[in-house]
Amino acid sequence: MLAYRLLTGEDTSAFCHKVTEALSKGWALHGDPAYAFDAATGTMRCAQAVVKEVDATYAPELKLGSL
Repeated sequence: MLAYRLLTGEDTSAFCHKVTEALSKGWALHGDPAYAFDAATGTMRCAQAVVKEVDATYAPELKLGSL
């Protein structure tokens, strides 16, 4: 199964660490990152999709972050 996650967060080093951690666990970047201004908080927000081939069967209760 190909698992998919969309990582999001404020445009800080913490977001970069979140993506780096996923990469270190075998996830691969999927597409380009996205950026948007969050007017409610006055900050830039980031998103990066990642995918990973896993030996599992899909179920809605599957905890993607633990793969």
